[in-house]
This record gives sequence, C-alpha cells and structure tokens, in this order.
Amino acid sequence: MAPVQTEIDELRQTLRRHEHLYYVLDQPQITDAEYDALMRRLQALEAEHPDLLTPDSPTQRVGGAPRDGFVKVAHSSPMLSLDNALNEGELNEFLSRVAALAAGDPVQYVAELKLDGLSMAAHYRDGLFVQAVTRGDGQVGEDVTTNARTIRSLPLRVAGEWDAFEVRGEAIMTRRSFEKLNAGRMAAGLAAFANPRNAAAGGLRALDPKVTAARGLDFHAYLLLRDGVPVMQSHWESLNELSRLGFKVNPHRRLCGNAAELREFLAEWERRREELPYEIDGVVVKVDSIPQQNRFGWTAKAPRWAIAFKYAARQAETVVEAIEVQVGRTGALTPVAHLRPVAVSGVTVSRATLHNEDEIRRLGVEIGDGVLIERSGDVIPKVVRVTAQGADRRPFRMPAECPVCGGHIVREESEAASRCVNTNCPARLKESVLHFASRPVMAIDGLGEAVVDQLVDRGLVRSVADLYDLTAGQLAGLERMGQKSADNLVRNIDKSRANPLPRVIGGLGIRFVGERTAQLLAQTFGSLDRIREADPETLCQAEEVGPKVSASIREFFDEPRNLELVERLRGKGLRFDHPIKERTTGRLAGKTFVLTGTLPTLTREEAKARIEAAGGKVSGSVSGKTHYVVAGEEAGSKLAKAQDLGVPILDEAGLTALLND
Repeated sequence: MAPVQTEIDELRQTLRRHEHLYYVLDQPQITDAEYDALMRRLQALEAEHPDLLTPDSPTQRVGGAPRDGFVKVAHSSPMLSLDNALNEGELNEFLSRVAALAAGDPVQYVAELKLDGLSMAAHYRDGLFVQAVTRGDGQVGEDVTTNARTIRSLPLRVAGEWDAFEVRGEAIMTRRSFEKLNAGRMAAGLAAFANPRNAAAGGLRALDPKVTAARGLDFHAYLLLRDGVPVMQSHWESLNELSRLGFKVNPHRRLCGNAAELREFLAEWERRREELPYEIDGVVVKVDSIPQQNRFGWTAKAPRWAIAFKYAARQAETVVEAIEVQVGRTGALTPVAHLRPVAVSGVTVSRATLHNEDEIRRLGVEIGDGVLIERSGDVIPKVVRVTAQGADRRPFRMPAECPVCGGHIVREESEAASRCVNTNCPARLKESVLHFASRPVMAIDGLGEAVVDQLVDRGLVRSVADLYDLTAGQLAGLERMGQKSADNLVRNIDKSRANPLPRVIGGLGIRFVGERTAQLLAQTFGSLDRIREADPETLCQAEEVGPKVSASIREFFDEPRNLELVERLRGKGLRFDHPIKERTTGRLAGKTFVLTGTLPTLTREEAKARIEAAGGKVSGSVSGKTHYVVAGEEAGSKLAKAQDLGVPILDEAGLTALLND
C-alpha cells in the first residue's frame, strides 16, 4: 500500500474514533484544535489525491449544492406513531390490555425516554451509510441523506455482519445548541424558534445541507431492522446491539420485570427531566419480547405492544406586564407577552408568545391580566388562559404601521398573521437580500449567508439596491473574504444587471410571486411599469394570477418604500422591459377564458391546453374583460360573478363546439 493511502486510512480511522468518543460517548480525548488539525491534514491529502476520496470519509459530512426539494421514499415497514397515556389511569388500561393479550405469559417492558425530535430511518449497505428517510406519514418519508450525513453522532461506516440493515432513531437538538441558534437569530433580528423540535425538524429538512450542519443535530438510535423486521428477539438486545455497533443509544433506559419497576422509572425521570441536556416529554414503554410484539399486533395507527406515557405540561401563574410586537424574517408580526418573571421547572420565564390577534381575542387576554403559562418543551412558553382580570387591564392593539420600519401592515382574510410589506424592512432585510441573490432569482454567486450577515450588520447594505454600490475594497474587508473573492463578487453583482425582467420581478420578494408567476407577468404586461400601474382585475389577466396573487402585487406597489426600491433598481441599470408573448393566430386568438367546476370528460389541464392551442388565454379570475366562463359541476363563486357581469357561460359541449367552429 502506498504511503499516502496508508496515511489517509490512518487519519480516517483516528477521526472516526474521536468522533465516536466525542459525539456518541461524550468522552473526548483530544482538544478541538487537535481534532481540527487532523481534519485539515486529511482534507489536504484528499484534495491532492481525489482518486482516493471515499463517501464514508469524515471530510464528506457536509457537501453538495442546495436542492430544489426532497424525493419521496417508501419505508421498509410502517413507522407508526404510538398511542398516548396522559395519566396513570390510561397507563393502567394499557398494562391491563397487554396482560390480557399475554394470556398468562410473563411480560417484560423496556422503558426509554421519549426524546422530543424527528424520527428518521438510516439505511446501511456493506457497512456504509447510504440513505436517510424521515418518518413522513409513516408509510412514505422524504430522502434527507445529504443532510443526515452532517449529524456527527450518525456513523458513516459500521462494522456489522449484515450486508444491509436499517437503524431507526430520533434526530434531536440539545438545549445548548438550541439556545446558541436562537441567540444568533435574535442578534440578527430574526424570529426565535419556539422549541428544539421545530428547529431540529427544520434543520433536517433544510434544502441546503450547510443549514443542517449549523444546527448541530444529534441522533439517538432505538431500533435495528433487516428487511423491515427486527434483527434481535428482544428490544433490549436490539438496543445493546446498536450500542455495540457504534450508534448513540440513550443510556437512560431500563428493562422492567413488572409494572412496579416501570412506574418507578416514570416517576424518577419526571423528577429529573431538567437534568437532561435535551427536551423530553415522557417515556416510551414497549413490550420487550419481539415474538410477543408480533403476537399482540397492531391497530391501523399504532402497535398494541407500546405506548407513550406523556408527562404533564409544566405550568405556572404570572401577570402580563406588557405586549410588544416582534417582526420576523418574512415580515410576519408576532405579539409577545412580557411577563412578571416566574420559575417553571427550574427555568425563569419572562416571555410567552401570543401568536397573533386571533389568539389574543380567543384568550381574552389584556395587559395587566393574570395568566396561566405552559412550558411543554418550549423555550418560548405559551399562554394557556386568563386566570384573573387585572384591575387596570388595557387591551392590546396591533400597530397600524410596522414597529421596525414604519411600513404598511397588511393581513390577508385567509391568514392569521399580519405582515410588513416593506421589502427593505431591517427585520427582514437579510432574508430579502439572500432571496434576491439566490440562483433562481438574480443568481449572484458568492453572496451567501455569512457575507450577507456582515454586509447588513456593518450597514453596507440597507436595501437590495445597495448591492450595486458595493466596491471590491469594501468586500475585501469582510471576514473570510480575500481580494480575489471580492473582485469576483463585484463582477457577479454587475453581471446580474443584465438579467431579464422575470428575474427582477422575482427578486422584489412580492408574496406569492414565484419564478413561474414572474415569468407569466412579464410575458403578459411587457414591463415592470405596466405591472406596477395595473389594478387587481387587470393583473388577473395574466395566466395563473388570481385575486390572492393580484392583491399581494397591489399591496407591494402601494407601499411607498417599495416604489423607492423599484426606482433605485431602475437607476442601477436593471432591465424593466420584456417581450410580450401574444398568440395572434388560432380560432380563439384574443379571447380570455375562466374555468370553474368539474367538467364531464376533460380535466382542467386538458381544457386549458386545448384553449391555449387554439390561441386563447386562460385566466384565474372573472372580470369585465373575460370573454367566456366554462363551468362544470360544483362551480363556485366564479360562476356567480360571471352571471353578475353578464359574461357568457359555456359547458363542456359549448367549449368543444367553439373549439371546432
């Protein structure tokens, strides 16, 4: 074996051992600096000898470009949820059912802490990690292999005796990682995650694996399968085998020979749950014997041989001293109650989310009221109910203007949240810049999250239009940005001025206007100015633009700050015009149709295709400019509006006759 190959193999083996010691056993033997030095040496050797790179190398945990979405994958056997026992009585009912099913045979139970995370199945072939799938609906999940590779406690290589096997477990985020994540988000003006589970789930399903890696997720294994069935004859043996193979298995588990031992374990961890570095919301109880599990069977939704005993939510009473509004990265306004500090399970709580205006109205809460708050795994607790009306209580009013930028606030009829529509609002600016620079929009390579954070934090960018004023000298002064990278980024920003109008429209961040809608708007109206001046009915003449989208477009251009942004972008030389796509031939040329209801033989897509093939256009809403409405069974409000406006109405036969005329 060549000396380079030998050194690479030894480095990989050493790094895997220290990853296991640190991330699985929590027994580090070297410092972070020493580990990083080993990793850098391996990265350098693999860069010099790319033919020696292997997918299970410790250097390959993070890599790959962001994806457009996730592939659906069927599970080898159902990942069913568990029935819940919310109190002692329901637990006793479960134990009685098991005893009846056992018909006098002795039963042992395995008690495991119920980690508050996201279930995931990891597949291995010939000792190598090859695929990870989320639980999904229990039958079909999503392939998150690239993201799962970033989880350091999930081994990429396993020395097992089977050619293929599956390990199921829970992907979680520790309290420490969660608090660090939220601290960073709040410092950046972003909304904090409500709890570690949401942050873990969002991280595992992030389109960019670098986002997953930054979350610091952990994986606790709890089931070993081959061909969808358990490998061992008892669940306890399965847990021990997983540990032997190098997987992280939660050490706080117990094999219970009777109900008394089980209840002792439940009581112990209800007392000690705050000692844990992660959130739990109960204990999972399973019959240990796999043959007994198979004999007891399953219902349509859950196994009969397992149950989740849920601990009571942690609650306390306090007083709402104030209610302030936070603006999130999407512009959503969230009212947050500032509370008289109160201890809940050893944690001092001084804030609780109120979600939105509807929730405040439902609770009937006002400033000065006494309230019951609940912390059930949530770092930001919620208000459960009003316990006493304050003597000097006063109602909360959602502000008419954004508390951060003074921009317009809108609330869609179908939505609970109010939103700031100013794209340049400081609370949502970083997200706006990242969206503007993304590949489907303006495609400005080199303008990633770390760079955008620095540009906004240093005041170099207060609007997406400021990107076009940046100099290489300013960029070279950023962390991890050399002169060459700065020059390249300036070139990429300048190059984006030539992007066509649909990309410019997409870059404005108009709600509900994605890549395809931006393309259709540009093709229909031919210029950004015509889109800006159009009323909602006129906007609906664009294909696939209905009342909801047209209202959002109108709200965007009714905000003066957004109009200022548009004019600044015009001054930077961005393209505001686009060729209009018009079909001038065909028997239906110049005619606009609206489809509603279910047709007897044609699907809506087929009817639309036939209309467009004949030169007609299909719109999403009815207006005075609509030529025909094609109505099938269960036609709704569009039919009624057509009747009010006197628009001719066709059934499928009438449409066919018109097409064949």
